Amino acid sequence: MTQFFNTPPLADSDVPKRPPQAHVSDEVLARLARCTAGSLTTQLYIKGIRQPVLHGITPLNRKVKPFAGRAYTMRFIPAREDIDTYGNLVTRPHHDHLQWVGVEQLQPGDVLVIDSNRDGRAASMGNMLVTRMMMRGARGVVTDGTFRDGVELAGMDFPVWCTGVTNTTRLSYHHVADLNVPIGCAGVAVYPGDVVHGDGDNITIIPAQWAGEMADLCEKRDGIEAYLAMRVKAGEPLWGLYPPSEETRAQYRAWVGAGGPPIEPRGPAATPPRS
Repeated sequence: MTQFFNTPPLADSDVPKRPPQAHVSDEVLARLARCTAGSLTTQLYIKGIRQPVLHGITPLNRKVKPFAGRAYTMRFIPAREDIDTYGNLVTRPHHDHLQWVGVEQLQPGDVLVIDSNRDGRAASMGNMLVTRMMMRGARGVVTDGTFRDGVELAGMDFPVWCTGVTNTTRLSYHHVADLNVPIGCAGVAVYPGDVVHGDGDNITIIPAQWAGEMADLCEKRDGIEAYLAMRVKAGEPLWGLYPPSEETRAQYRAWVGAGGPPIEPRGPAATPPRS
């Protein structure tokens, strides 16, 4: 008879659990929403985060607006035919139908981030649930899969990011297995409470503990980047200008001290874009 040498398993109460992250204030979120993705990704790289961008997802909205919010996560696993059936849908909270539960748990300032396993064959959700989360004060919804009701979602004044549109129901391929746990979305780790930043370029994930620091750094970086862009448009070469040398930084500080006078563009940069 085989002899095993197991110690007793830990009681559920003794299993280590990740403590909640620091709460990111609405003030810091508002500051981050005004920062550019370019500055955020550069500063995060300096901190050691190589890839904070959810690559491959794009905004569904016709008009894109910047935002920043706290991540509330939803994890999908593949659907199973004996569980994920239309007849099993219920109109009350249920362990096998956590999607409605997740939507009704959202708080003002949250962004729902869905781990769809990069599988866009079935929609992560559609207009009804997205409208409900908007009414609860959420700031956006992000998935590495697809959404349904694309026409309706595209016209909403509510950030919706995904890989595309399909009206195939979620039940065909996805089961909601967990809420507000660490997930992977588009190849990036997202922990509950992380900051989800979106602008016209992409979605960036900011670790919650660095949110305030990133706001400080990126506000400074965005200012000097705008100044440098004006000088490039005025015809100056890159050497010593970008990245800025200490002399250029001193010139920037002097320019700010002078009230930030305009630097007029020249040549092709001065030509107004064709309509």
